[in-house]
Amino acid sequence: MDKILPLEEIRSLAREYRKAGKTIVFTNGCFDILHAGHVSYLTLAAALGDVLVLGLNSDSSVKKIKGEKRPVIGQDHRARVVAGLGAVAHVVLFDEPDPENLIQAVCPHILVKGADWSEDQIIGADFVKQHGGRVERVVLEPDISTTKIIERIVRLYHE
Repeated sequence: MDKILPLEEIRSLAREYRKAGKTIVFTNGCFDILHAGHVSYLTLAAALGDVLVLGLNSDSSVKKIKGEKRPVIGQDHRARVVAGLGAVAHVVLFDEPDPENLIQAVCPHILVKGADWSEDQIIGADFVKQHGGRVERVVLEPDISTTKIIERIVRLYHE
């Protein structure tokens, strides 16, 4: 089965997982230039349940959030890279600036975001908790981010 799925397919699959008693974990992000911090984060998120669904911001969504120069890597390639990680069960692209609709479609048991987000700022937290789930905030690896990697590359090529 292809790990990269459209919204309607993940909605149906999520219902099957719930019927089978599987714990669904959801997280989302741009995952532009994949780095060790991303891998650690996704591995920790996956360990919280049975199935990790990753909502991946589409190119248009990333531009809305990060600006016209991003993403560096296109959505099809980003989706293939994160789908290649063992921790990730499914990848779903979304065009909106936030994953609220996707979270409601999946209705995960556990919603995961980085600890840099306070729970009251996490999109979908209220929905997940109202449906009996919980929110987990994962501590991010310090000193690594896509933005920092891009800044380092720019510095290296402008020395």
